[in-house]
Amino acid sequence: MVETIEWTADGVVMIDQTRLPRETVYVTCKTYEEVAEAIRSMVIRGAPAIGVAAAMGVALGMLGSDEGDFDAHLERVCGALAATRPTAVNLFWAIDRMKRVAQSLRGHSLNEIRARLIDEAVHVYREDIAINRSIGANGAPLVPDGKRVLTHCNAGALATAGYGTALGVVRAAVEAGKKIAVYADETRPFLQGARLTAWELQQDGIETTLITDNMAGYFLRRGEIGCVVVGADRIARNGDVANKIGTYSVAVLAKENGVPFYVAAPISTLDLTLADGDRIPIEQRAAAEVTHVFGVPVAPEGISVANPAFDVTPNRYVTAIITEKGVAYPPYEESLARLAG
Repeated sequence: MVETIEWTADGVVMIDQTRLPRETVYVTCKTYEEVAEAIRSMVIRGAPAIGVAAAMGVALGMLGSDEGDFDAHLERVCGALAATRPTAVNLFWAIDRMKRVAQSLRGHSLNEIRARLIDEAVHVYREDIAINRSIGANGAPLVPDGKRVLTHCNAGALATAGYGTALGVVRAAVEAGKKIAVYADETRPFLQGARLTAWELQQDGIETTLITDNMAGYFLRRGEIGCVVVGADRIARNGDVANKIGTYSVAVLAKENGVPFYVAAPISTLDLTLADGDRIPIEQRAAAEVTHVFGVPVAPEGISVANPAFDVTPNRYVTAIITEKGVAYPPYEESLARLAG
């Protein structure tokens, strides 16, 4: 299975997801600014992976602090990482976690604080892999045997520290002996499904068929798909789910055709401070992602472009939310609060 991110003595090493599947290249971030840029430019992406990267970025950044400037430097590092991408709540969860560790060690030596922050970042990494395996174990029984699973975007090992959330459910179902295959939406405009999900599953030997985003309804209506499983970047208290743009459309099509729509995400993706999905900030990305594919223009020059990176799926379209602590069913305000507690 692919290694997404790793803490090393040389810096934070991560696979460059913008270059997959054409080439497998690892980059080493030696400063927190380089980690922040890697998150912003989607060298690393996926809510849990962004959280791990942010934790490692804080630890890396604090290696450059000194006694007299510690608090101010901590705020600079955390602020730079927090400013990268607004939708994925795991980013802010990880930064806040690292900040709490640093602040709890006031009075300790600077070397001790630095070592403890590195330990915490590595713990976040290891914890994420264990969480994903638990999500997979909880979700595998929901996957119908002998059917296809439809995915959207990439919520696999590449989107996490390893194993994956939505693809963790797929992997766990396969490991349990179920005969399943996958339809992977290409996921325009950044093509995470085509470039990343299809590549990941191919590496694992899991039968996968790539389809364009506008083919999902065709295959859902034919009865070939047993369930849809996607990840999430933020889940509001009422169960509204922010995920990669196009998820809402798939959810509506799934409900119309009587196909279960499952969301697989760690508890850290829950944002119980938000009553509903209308309050989730939606990242707007560069026009070039829509007008160009791998640098080649595919639209008329000067055309107006809208490029929201995420949409919100209302809870009425979500059959269940699979977490490491169990599966939440409607009403979500009760079930999510119970799992989070």
